[in-house]
Amino acid sequence: MPDSVFIEGIRFHGFHGLTRLEREIGVRYAVDVTMQASLDNAVRSDRIADTVDYRRVHQRILEIGRAESFRLIETLAGRIAEALLDEFPVSEVRVRVRKETPVLDGIVDAVGVEMTLTAPGRPAAAETRGASTASARRR
Repeated sequence: MPDSVFIEGIRFHGFHGLTRLEREIGVRYAVDVTMQASLDNAVRSDRIADTVDYRRVHQRILEIGRAESFRLIETLAGRIAEALLDEFPVSEVRVRVRKETPVLDGIVDAVGVEMTLTAPGRPAAAETRGASTASARRR
């Protein structure tokens, strides 16, 4: 079974949604991410270069969530998953995005999506850093 690196509860204010209110005023989002990667080298070396640097992952998620405005949270989740799969030495990424203050009639804590992207045939080793993910696919 592959090893995993995860970050839960990344929160930011973003401008994603179908309504004018969501796109102009914005709402709060929360993102959880789990990435499959080989952690064997990190265990032996105790070096950040041999693992997935979750500080960089966190920063990249904030950049994506704050930089653009998407109509669908599916698009936001997909862009996050694609970027992480492309930029980090991982073989699979599961992203969960929650809109914590949805514009709905009544009281709703959150709405959201969860998706998983894989890079078929890619070893989850640190040596794959910077590899192309043209073959990434949803599972």
